Amino acid sequence: MAFLTTENIALSNRKIYYQIKYYKNLFFDLLKIRITLMVAVTTIVGYILFSSYIDFKTGIVTFAVFVLACGASVLNEYHERHTDMLMERTKSRPIPSGKISPLSALLISILLISTGLIILTSINIKLFFLGSFTLFWYNFVYTPLKYKFALAIIPGSLVGALPPIIGWVAAGGNIFSINILLLSLFLFIWQIPHFWLLLLVYDKDYKKGGVPTITNIFSESQIAKYTFGLIVFLILFSFTLINKSISLNVFNIFSFILLGVSLLVKTSKILFNSNKMIYKKTFLYINVYILFILLVIVFDKTI
Repeated sequence: MAFLTTENIALSNRKIYYQIKYYKNLFFDLLKIRITLMVAVTTIVGYILFSSYIDFKTGIVTFAVFVLACGASVLNEYHERHTDMLMERTKSRPIPSGKISPLSALLISILLISTGLIILTSINIKLFFLGSFTLFWYNFVYTPLKYKFALAIIPGSLVGALPPIIGWVAAGGNIFSINILLLSLFLFIWQIPHFWLLLLVYDKDYKKGGVPTITNIFSESQIAKYTFGLIVFLILFSFTLINKSISLNVFNIFSFILLGVSLLVKTSKILFNSNKMIYKKTFLYINVYILFILLVIVFDKTI
């Protein structure tokens, strides 16, 4: 009897473990945690760029933007639920797979968006408008536009350029300061090759979902060349961040050069090899590059 009791307890614990794991994975997918965490990181960088320190307010602002980004992501999945069902890459997402109902997802998005905006408003009314504009642009401008316009990612990249501005303004900075505009433009440029690399991997999937792609305009090799050209431009533009107000010392200059050359070498392979694995690796390299550039700026400002 004792053995059976112990076994039942073990089975019960295992069941609880798998339930927790299931719901964790469900919400990680629904909230697009990898993307929303990057949004939070760029918000912190914007804050530190102006203040040169991390304090309690940094955490509050970052949390608010993170929650708002999660809400915006859930709302986006709600809007795209029918399209997601058509694509291999997205059909296992929580809504199209039936793991969560569209109504439940919509209610979750409203709760998260409201929470994020309320916190931002309590800090600064400017943050409310910036957060609301970002939400609006993502879900009601970019999302419908990408089903009509093959180059929708260009205006859509504004979404990823705004979080550091929110952090900057929260710290007391002017929204039109050249320093934060340079950083935001840097992130704006990054998102275009970032998306085109995904397109090179999942082009057929996007077409299944009815999304017009630039492969209808250019060949794969041409897109690869344009993508590499944008990566080169991104690297060159990064040096505008090395100035007295943003990041200026020998270590930073060396770091930017090293990171730029490394990215250049790693990503040049897309010019000579039309291979989806190469595109995936290039996608990873460019994201790691951005993360390290942001870390260099943060370390320069806080240490």
